[in-house]
Amino acid sequence: MLSIVVPTFKEAENLPQLAELIHSCIGPDSNGAAINYELIVVDDMSPDETVDVCRQLSEMYPLKLLRPQGRSRDLSLSVIDGIKCAANDIVLVMDADLSHPPGKIAEMLKKFVETDGAFAIGSRYISGGSFDRDWSLWRFINSHIATLLARPLVKCSDPMSGFFMFSRQALGDLAKLNPIGYKIGLEIMVRGDFKRVEEVPIGFKDRELGASKMNFNQQWKYLRHLRRLYLHKFKGWAEFVHFGAVGASGFVIDLAFYYLFQMLGVNHILARGLSFWPAVSWNWALNRKTTFGDRVRRPKMKQWIEFVLSSLVGFSLNWGIYATLTTTITFFDQYRLLALIAGVASASLFNFAASTLFVYNDKRK
Repeated sequence: MLSIVVPTFKEAENLPQLAELIHSCIGPDSNGAAINYELIVVDDMSPDETVDVCRQLSEMYPLKLLRPQGRSRDLSLSVIDGIKCAANDIVLVMDADLSHPPGKIAEMLKKFVETDGAFAIGSRYISGGSFDRDWSLWRFINSHIATLLARPLVKCSDPMSGFFMFSRQALGDLAKLNPIGYKIGLEIMVRGDFKRVEEVPIGFKDRELGASKMNFNQQWKYLRHLRRLYLHKFKGWAEFVHFGAVGASGFVIDLAFYYLFQMLGVNHILARGLSFWPAVSWNWALNRKTTFGDRVRRPKMKQWIEFVLSSLVGFSLNWGIYATLTTTITFFDQYRLLALIAGVASASLFNFAASTLFVYNDKRK
């Protein structure tokens, strides 16, 4: 009835206790109603005793070990591999480090079954939930910022949780999943066809054995993952906001070089013309890498020239609107900032349209 997927990397120390706790909570000898389950350990080729430990555990519990090869080490990909091998429609994902309470599995399953088409998740931030009070201030702030960034994507108080349950049928085609890093639960919530999210309060505690896999690289992957999900959910609007943020960073580059050239003795008129080039190159590279990063990469030099030309047209439009408004309409001559904003807004719309339909169009070669 239930497939439990546990992704692992160097978790041999924790697996015996995890398997015992799960079995004592939902196995035939548990105090509550027994649940027919399978425990799927998906290991990323750990250089420890995971294989031997799982072999021993499989003699006592309904456990099977998967060790995918031919891909990079990635928690999310391990979960997907586990889902593919699951024998049941209902899948539970949890960590191996004992931070997720096996005692909540039965409660989560009950709520999941009672709510048709739901995605059930263990939450630290609803009434009855808690997190480890030994967290440092930095970890606490980091967790809450990450949660706030994900809030627009899903109606869930703890979208960062890695303890969740869903139906494979409601998830649909696994090929549509495109995660980076470790927040596979958020990926499934956003891309799956679930009617609602049901939250179950859990007490989250830090691992007692082994080392945490969290580092700056994982945090950077999370930001990249968020970008993908925002583009998936909000599509063109997300690209436009991202394009605008890149443009704002380009303005900082433009301003920095404008003053730098003058410090080197260049006339301010010439400095204004020269500062355009590092700024436009910065915008082109960042848009190629981030805003339109999922599109087919076209030849760099050709694409850069197209971006420069479209940016020059956009600048001309910006300047033309400003000049026209301030010279023909008294109101805008008095409030020139509004004319400047109108020019920038129009040029931004043109530049975005030119970039998405022409410069970064992945149907062109």
